[in-house]
Amino acid sequence: MAPMNTPAPPGSGGDAEPPVVLTAEEGAEYRRLRKAASVHHRRTRYAGASVLLLLALLLAPVSVVAVWLNEEVTDTDRYVQTVAPLAKDPSVQNAVTDRLTDRVVAEVDVDAVTKSLGDALAKAGAPQAVVDKSQALAGPLRAAVTDVVHRIVNRVITSDFFAQAWDAANRRAHAAVVNVLTGSDKGALRAEGDTVKLDLGTVIDQVKQRLVDAGFEKASAIPSVDRQITLFHSDELSKAQAGMRLLDIVGTWLPVLTVVLAGLAVWTNPAHRTMLLVAGVGVAVMMVVLLVALAVARRLYLDAVPASTLPPDAAASIYDTFVRFLRDSTRTLLVVAVITALAAFLYGPSRVARGTRDLARRGTGAGGQALSRAGLRTGSAGRWLDTHRSWTNGIVIGGGVLALLLWNFPTVGAVALVVGLVLVVMAVLAVLAAAQGPAPRPTAGAPGRASPPAAPAG
Repeated sequence: MAPMNTPAPPGSGGDAEPPVVLTAEEGAEYRRLRKAASVHHRRTRYAGASVLLLLALLLAPVSVVAVWLNEEVTDTDRYVQTVAPLAKDPSVQNAVTDRLTDRVVAEVDVDAVTKSLGDALAKAGAPQAVVDKSQALAGPLRAAVTDVVHRIVNRVITSDFFAQAWDAANRRAHAAVVNVLTGSDKGALRAEGDTVKLDLGTVIDQVKQRLVDAGFEKASAIPSVDRQITLFHSDELSKAQAGMRLLDIVGTWLPVLTVVLAGLAVWTNPAHRTMLLVAGVGVAVMMVVLLVALAVARRLYLDAVPASTLPPDAAASIYDTFVRFLRDSTRTLLVVAVITALAAFLYGPSRVARGTRDLARRGTGAGGQALSRAGLRTGSAGRWLDTHRSWTNGIVIGGGVLALLLWNFPTVGAVALVVGLVLVVMAVLAVLAAAQGPAPRPTAGAPGRASPPAAPAG
């Protein structure tokens, strides 16, 4: 068997080194080592991509919950938007109405009223039997008072005034809590070190102005001292503020880390499309797990709330209202993951994927030919689109992804809208590429083409 020659790399200067001659056995060993090194490299990439994907999948549900929690705790507008539907929920309205009715009726001493009635009848000389029977009016009187109070309270609770007051109260309370936890110096309630103080400056100014308006002109000379009242001092306040800062960092950067890990997993794996398919399926499974966990938490919450404290229907409405944005985000990410996995599958070599692509190609081709026959030919622009189809499709898909990233709190409907627009734009570009018409024929004497022979004379 002839020896195997391997050229040596040229030197930096002078004469080139002579080629290295390998025997057949050495050549076979060289090829075996190269193959083993290639296999080891691929296995290392597969292992690294698997670890990165596993970390991304474990962090995916945590990221969704962290973003939702950060929005609810730090964003007053988002919190008010979350709790606003509770003011118009019938079960919550009934629970509030019953609770307020019981408190109002408890302040009415029905027994004292009936006793006063009995004393008045006795003084008026009524028969003793009538006086004794007056005590039996306590039950009907309490029922009548309860009915009247319930109707009045229910009329207030079901009015638009209660919804507006509900939003305003939640906004003030949430803003005050955020000011304390973030150490902001805005608002009446603020934190200074480990002390929570109430700033009465605005209230004092309003009181002074109202006194002046009422004729007490000297009220304007009231000195502006002791404008702050210390509400409480707690050594745990600094820990709560540190937890708030940690939540803000986690809610902002944990999703970014998760996306980066997933992207690195797809990029590291030698089979990029397959890893993208696996990542999409994995994220979808984790979102299903999160939805199941929310359902289990709902059941545990309802079992933990006594019916005497809160009716089951009101408790269920409160839980569903509080976590509805978390559920929406989870469903949105689930749909995005499924669409990503489906797109990765359709770009694959399977028979179903090839058939789907062929069907789409024939459909857009037929549309382009119909336009061409109608005289609407795209010419050179269509040929450019046909030549750069992969680039144009990538730009359109990237634009759709960017639109979802810039969308403020996208929902499943928003994802469906963006995906539909992307598919429509891709289909239109494919039809325009197919409507290019026949390629122009080269003219006589053009470069690279021989001119036709001249006709013989006479």
